[in-house]
Amino acid sequence: MSGKQIPVVVLTGFLGSGKTTLLNHLLRRRAGRRIAVVVNDFGAIEIDAMTVAGQVGSTVSLGDGCLCCAVDASELDGYLEQLTRPAARIDVIVIEASGLAEPRELVRMLLAGNHPGTVYGGLVQVVDAAEFDATRERHPETDRHLAIADLVVLNKTDRVAEPERRRVLAAVGGLAPGTPVVCASYGRIDPELLFDPAVAPAEEEKVRQLTFEDLYTEDAHAHGEDGARGGHEGHLHAAYESVSYTARAPMDPRRLMQFLDSRPEGLYRIKGFVDFGAYDPANRYAVHAVGRFLRFYPAPWPRGEERRTELVLIGSGIGREALLKELEACEETGPRDAPADERGMWGVLRYVPDPADPGPGPEYADPDSDPDSAPAGA
Repeated sequence: MSGKQIPVVVLTGFLGSGKTTLLNHLLRRRAGRRIAVVVNDFGAIEIDAMTVAGQVGSTVSLGDGCLCCAVDASELDGYLEQLTRPAARIDVIVIEASGLAEPRELVRMLLAGNHPGTVYGGLVQVVDAAEFDATRERHPETDRHLAIADLVVLNKTDRVAEPERRRVLAAVGGLAPGTPVVCASYGRIDPELLFDPAVAPAEEEKVRQLTFEDLYTEDAHAHGEDGARGGHEGHLHAAYESVSYTARAPMDPRRLMQFLDSRPEGLYRIKGFVDFGAYDPANRYAVHAVGRFLRFYPAPWPRGEERRTELVLIGSGIGREALLKELEACEETGPRDAPADERGMWGVLRYVPDPADPGPGPEYADPDSDPDSAPAGA
């Protein structure tokens, strides 16, 4: 990937589902990352903006309107330009949309924008487990929203009995087949589902003013998450699994695309670098996948670096051993592999962005359009 691209995560969910609670949790447990927030309240009194004030690297607040109606793609680019200026040192941007926003339009707006410093980081739909049936009755569009989500957070599971939790989980799974679903209480999910831990700060940054995160962590160690001494976070890591894969043999592009087009249920994020060997010996390909979104970014191999494929895959219930076997089957294994030809890379090149026309991308194309435009993993 050429230059730093900051992931933009869209956080949606109907009113009262717990979006702001989840966002505040991420801000408290952000693994050293600097998070910028675009808060979009529906109405003139910006309650959500007030709730997260003082807990974030940078904030842009868009009051008195729904984000997908209040701005267009070029205006959103302007807000992103403010948040991605180098001096801000932002690592991830979270757009907390109004509960009345249309998720598909928000995603289209991001993908249709021309801001080179950002990359789509996924659509997270927050669902109230205790009010699931009532929400679907009041808002039939819930089903459509779940169908396009990259990650579903089934929140407030502490308010329902186990049989009801299983019933709602099955219903969500039926509406969003293949989409990872993470159960949560009080919006507590592991931040690493959405963004990577920060690298160690530079030497000159080690002496700095305490941040909100520092103060919160210190207090939590002393008194527990809910104020009870000796408490802990409730094993947030148990909700997802991270699998690392390394191959020194080049990957066959056709077989890798077959894997990506049919990747297993629950697989939410893929990141890393791919070596396609003789298919493109000059370049390695950074891969960035989140939900249905997939992009490859070719760039020359760094001088002196060993040529190999390195991937990290993150999801829920993804099956480590089976996943590794599927990836190993994508490696070139010698004489049985066909000679490299330009057609072998066609599947990969579909997901290399064209700087002149970023467009919405095949993963969010009209479902009634050309079948070749179907999303990877759909």
